[in-house]
Amino acid sequence: MGWAGYAMQYLALLFVFITGLLVLLALVLFVIDRLQKGDAVRRNYPVIGRFRGVFSQLGEFFRQYFFAMDREEMPFNRAQREWVEGAADGRGNTVAFGSTRNLSVIGTPIFVNAAFPPLEDQFAKTDPMQIGPTARAPYVAKSIVNISGMSFGALSAPAVESLSKGAAEAGVWMNTGEGGLSPYHLAGGCDVVFQIGTARYGVRDQDGNLCDDKLREIAGHDQVKMFEIKLAQGAKPGKGGILPAEKVTEEIAAIRGIEAGKASLSPNRHDGVDDFGDLLDMVAHVREVTGKPVGFKTVVGSLGPFRELFALIRDREQEAPDFITIDGGEGGTGAAPMPLIDLVGMPIREALPLVVNLRDEFGLKDRIRIVASGKLVNPGDVAWALCAGADFITSARGFMFSLGCIQALKCNRNTCPTGITTHDPSLQKGLVVEDKYAKVAHYAKCLTKEVETIAHSVGVPEPRQMRRKHVRIVQADGTSKPMDEIFPRYKNQTKS
Repeated sequence: MGWAGYAMQYLALLFVFITGLLVLLALVLFVIDRLQKGDAVRRNYPVIGRFRGVFSQLGEFFRQYFFAMDREEMPFNRAQREWVEGAADGRGNTVAFGSTRNLSVIGTPIFVNAAFPPLEDQFAKTDPMQIGPTARAPYVAKSIVNISGMSFGALSAPAVESLSKGAAEAGVWMNTGEGGLSPYHLAGGCDVVFQIGTARYGVRDQDGNLCDDKLREIAGHDQVKMFEIKLAQGAKPGKGGILPAEKVTEEIAAIRGIEAGKASLSPNRHDGVDDFGDLLDMVAHVREVTGKPVGFKTVVGSLGPFRELFALIRDREQEAPDFITIDGGEGGTGAAPMPLIDLVGMPIREALPLVVNLRDEFGLKDRIRIVASGKLVNPGDVAWALCAGADFITSARGFMFSLGCIQALKCNRNTCPTGITTHDPSLQKGLVVEDKYAKVAHYAKCLTKEVETIAHSVGVPEPRQMRRKHVRIVQADGTSKPMDEIFPRYKNQTKS
């Protein structure tokens, strides 16, 4: 018998062996499925019933890559993600043939092009804007687009470092999120906004109280330009931050001032801040201790409380916040209960113009800057927010996409396949800082440039000169109305 015959015999034996193993495995699974009581499908249809779980798990990936249309996916569709990817790669984002966007969808913004826009030589870059005129060290922010709060802990070390270096390259600020100030936030030399969460990570004493000495220590970093008191965020208003135990490493625990290997759960609000008077006291105290501008971040549920707040600020203007970050109910997070993500908090498209109206009605336009946050990742989103009255825009998920996020929806499991939201070294190695920081910078610069392009098209030389009259909003009947008719400026709209 030649070598071919022996090869066929070995292959036949191998086939019989593998088939026997598969039959044995099927018999074992059959018995297990019949005896288990937790899954009715597997109990009634042993072995075969297991495919339901497999297909359910794989379904989200097949829908993303093969079945969903460019504009169908949630929370961000393929067209949005591909625009960010193109911007991050430094490619031209021009497209051919025609738009794939359905312009009849209710709420779609349509910008009003000018009959005679400024000539190219009249085109101007975005002007810097000062925040905190009464602070000992006011901050002159260079960019309208900045990085929203994402903590070290929720994000990996290479992700935070890439954002820091990219922010420095693009001239944008980076918010630390509520997890404290890490070396990775400072690594790139960018401007930093330190967020004080409800657990006061990084600036707390042993009992969890706000520590002035640690505030001064954080403020001593030249890169730290402002402080933001976090009252609530869009994905989980009324609920504190959640960092799973597997993400609380020794390093993260040391930065936050907590116990390693134990889930980190922030309180649902600041202890001792029971009303707006207490909030203004805290704002004034942090500003006095640090010398830096101080603001707060929150979610709008109704306008009544904001009317109360602005009325109080008018009487206590020396204690006014230097900025207010409005996060929409569509904001993102690493981990939160589904009811809060889906059902609580006013969307940014409604909340922003209403809060801007109230601020302006109380004569605080030049004193308090408004920062808009919540699913604002593309040029049209940012331009809409500027038209609505925002002074700045911050984005978290847009910058995550620039890092290479594929919307795998694994942020809370420490299994992020791109290395962005995991502390598993084997997964982090896929995120190369030297490559990713350049993508972050490209995205920030391209986003700003294309917002400036929209501003130029509507007839103004600088983005913050856009007004509500420059954008129309599609209505239920398919027609569009100017935004200044839907949300008139300075009109009393405080019914909640």
